[in-house]
Amino acid sequence: MAHNSGFYLDGDVEDMNALFVNRKLLVVALLVGIWGVAAGSLLAQTSAGSQSSSADAQDNVRIKDQDIELLRQDLRSRKKQIVAENLNLTADQATKFWPLYNQYIAEQVKIHDQKYAIIKELANSWGTITDTQSIDLTNRALAVDDQVAQLRIKYVPNFTKILPGKLVATFFQIDRRLQMMVDLQLMSQLPLMQGQ
Repeated sequence: MAHNSGFYLDGDVEDMNALFVNRKLLVVALLVGIWGVAAGSLLAQTSAGSQSSSADAQDNVRIKDQDIELLRQDLRSRKKQIVAENLNLTADQATKFWPLYNQYIAEQVKIHDQKYAIIKELANSWGTITDTQSIDLTNRALAVDDQVAQLRIKYVPNFTKILPGKLVATFFQIDRRLQMMVDLQLMSQLPLMQGQ
């Protein structure tokens, strides 16, 4: 639909919406980048632990754990903002959606806690990991991926009870895209196993 001024066409509005979403995703990507640097720093500090005292190394890891948790909280907050800005919910839908969303995210956080524990274990044992430990870490990481997929499958019917199908699909598209960005940044900060 063209406006009287002749400046906006339907394609322009769609392009503006896409640009808006892309800017929000860029902000999240930047936050993820910061988080990735923090995770890389954790790995580097843990690997360099032999150069400092055990107490100093533990203090560094403890501080980094706190930093990472704050970054995770910030990412969850930004993710919620992006979901809110990109799902066109009515007031009634929003009233039902957000409590279910919070429940879903709480379960997701518990699963992702396992992922961060695996990464921390990798960092703490870097340089001494055996083939058996490598396979164990790999299997556990893949199990976490499976748990996330199963959680999404579990929640599709729950969200479908309160939202139309297109909104449910859009929500899970956003959720998956943001998680893929986080995972990509995180995995790019970890060295390959054969390099240890």
